[in-house]
Amino acid sequence: MITPRFSCSQTAESVVISIYCPSIRASDVEIHVDETLLTVHINPYFLRLNFSNRLLEDDESSAQYDPGSGYLIVTLTKETKGEEFKDLDLLAKLLAPRSTQIQHQPIIEVVGTENVSNDEDDLVERTRALALDRQEILEAAENDWQLPQDVPKPLADFDLSVEKRYGFLDMHSGYFRHVSHMENEVNELGADAEFCSPDERRKRRIMHEDEKFDGEHYMADYMDDESIREVLTWKHPHITNADECQYTEEEKLAMLRLPRREYLATSTQTHDLYLTLLTLLFSYAYDARFTQHDPSTESAWTISALTPAFSALDPPPYFASIHSALTPANDPIFSPSEIASALVPSYRRSLAFPLYRSFALAETCRTDVAELLCKGRRTVVRCLIELKRILDLHEVYYIYSKIWVEDFCVWTQAYATDDNLKKLATCVKFLKMEKSLLGWDLEKLETVTQEQSRDDDSDDETDD
Repeated sequence: MITPRFSCSQTAESVVISIYCPSIRASDVEIHVDETLLTVHINPYFLRLNFSNRLLEDDESSAQYDPGSGYLIVTLTKETKGEEFKDLDLLAKLLAPRSTQIQHQPIIEVVGTENVSNDEDDLVERTRALALDRQEILEAAENDWQLPQDVPKPLADFDLSVEKRYGFLDMHSGYFRHVSHMENEVNELGADAEFCSPDERRKRRIMHEDEKFDGEHYMADYMDDESIREVLTWKHPHITNADECQYTEEEKLAMLRLPRREYLATSTQTHDLYLTLLTLLFSYAYDARFTQHDPSTESAWTISALTPAFSALDPPPYFASIHSALTPANDPIFSPSEIASALVPSYRRSLAFPLYRSFALAETCRTDVAELLCKGRRTVVRCLIELKRILDLHEVYYIYSKIWVEDFCVWTQAYATDDNLKKLATCVKFLKMEKSLLGWDLEKLETVTQEQSRDDDSDDETDD
């Protein structure tokens, strides 16, 4: 079946769905409405949309087909007149199945769902109940009512596979089996990319960053920063635009080409995805400033080199998170320390790999990330689509679009919330990033540069 192009709009009384399906017979159209779910079948097209509120298929509803334009216009009545249907422009969210939760992380793409009642919190409560029953039996047998009983820790998953998974929710593998035959300049794991453990990936990433950092390059950019100052004064159009984000036809087509996936992430996994999103937006913001939002042939390399989840398959978090597994997935908590930890590798990489290596530039990119997050899901999705387009056009780095950005485009539309993005934006905006966290004694290098600059000025005055 083919998913047709479509768009949605609304009035106070109804929702209008415009479906492009040329060369069909109107008599073959099958439309079914089930509360929030709309199903349209016209061979060879099939469209299933899940709306935020309920619809009715009553006498006021209609479906009209225009053979000249090829558009089928379906008008459905709102069950509650005047109710606003949210996110009609987030096509991936409309196409997503009805959300469900289960306790285990899937490693396959979900193509159908059944009603699942057990979520992560239910599993914890049931485990506690079982432990309590066991405790009462033991205490009754030993007649020792003061004996403490703890819930035993679950056994670690037993994995017989030599290959390690990576990418979005560790759903991917096999993309680097032939990496030795590819000119992947940002891959820091070499031919071992498929077999490195997460700890080994992190170790190699840090080692590579330390090797690539050049103190003299940093000092030169710190002293002669005229070009960098021009980059710092540039303003991103997505931030300065005061109008509500309206997607172009090209962006809508890009969203329609995204895969149909459902992500059954735990609360901890969801929390970590928000942190990884920070690193993607940081790399995007750096390249946008460097090219003034006009991507160059080097943009794919810049973005891939600055993103630790790409170059070393090493996403956040980078320290033991204090986030509780019992925290609801729809209300993640972000601490300043973990936000700083998530951004430290991005800062380090911005000072070790690209042409302009400036702490002030990294700070400005962090501010850009906060402003983009504050704009909400629509703007973040637009940035991700632009990032995906840059990577897709590269003959090597497109794999990072497949294992990371593609899923983030779908997940952000269907699962991220504006409230959580704005909470994250606030944490990023008011973050105090200390130079000492980067581990390269930047303050000492800056002091030496200033002293050399004063000595040079003094020599010039003496010569005069």
